[in-house]
Amino acid sequence: MSGETVARSRIPAHAVCQAIRDDIVAGVHPPGGRLTEEVLARRYGVSRVPVREALRTLESEGFVTTRRHAGACVAEPSEQEAADLLDIRALLEPLGAARAAQRRTEAHLKVLRGLVRLGQERARRGHLADLRSLGGWFHETLAQASGSPSLAALLTQVRLKIAWMYVPEAAVRAVDSWEEHGAIADAVARGDADRARAVMAVHTERTLAGYRRRRPPHVRTSKPAVNTVSARN
Repeated sequence: MSGETVARSRIPAHAVCQAIRDDIVAGVHPPGGRLTEEVLARRYGVSRVPVREALRTLESEGFVTTRRHAGACVAEPSEQEAADLLDIRALLEPLGAARAAQRRTEAHLKVLRGLVRLGQERARRGHLADLRSLGGWFHETLAQASGSPSLAALLTQVRLKIAWMYVPEAAVRAVDSWEEHGAIADAVARGDADRARAVMAVHTERTLAGYRRRRPPHVRTSKPAVNTVSARN
């Protein structure tokens, strides 16, 4: 076995999985597009074994589906599935914030406070380009601070799917959003779980309202049921 082959075989499946997932979310692999092991292995510089494992994981997460005679393809979620994700996030984010208030460490607080300062400064100055990534980092840190790996993983998966299905809205309420982030961080720092849950619930609902006002462009349009009685008359 050559040195290059050995190096390729050592790349872990979870790293390949993350790379493919990130590209699906970014639209590099469009909904319905085929995902062949050989092509993916060449793209990510790995053997087909970690690609095969990554596709199985992504299928369990709902990013990939297997079709008869076509193999693995990027999933094509329905409008109802997209809408359900918003409801799920509205339920999970307040729970994560409450848990974070009870279980956070000083290291978590340091990161949260730093992100709030940076986000509020960028929002006030109208420097909006980095706010989406900063917001994602804030929510990811908060999820990790919950002390529940399963909850953090679920929150991350839901946020990624929403980012995949919906085109991000312009940061029309950037200043208000980062003020809310600051209030959440303050409640978490004080260990006030009820306050953290309440502020996060308001923040999440205001954020998701922008998504609910428009149809997600990256999903299948649900077909209306056929009225067979009317069709015959």
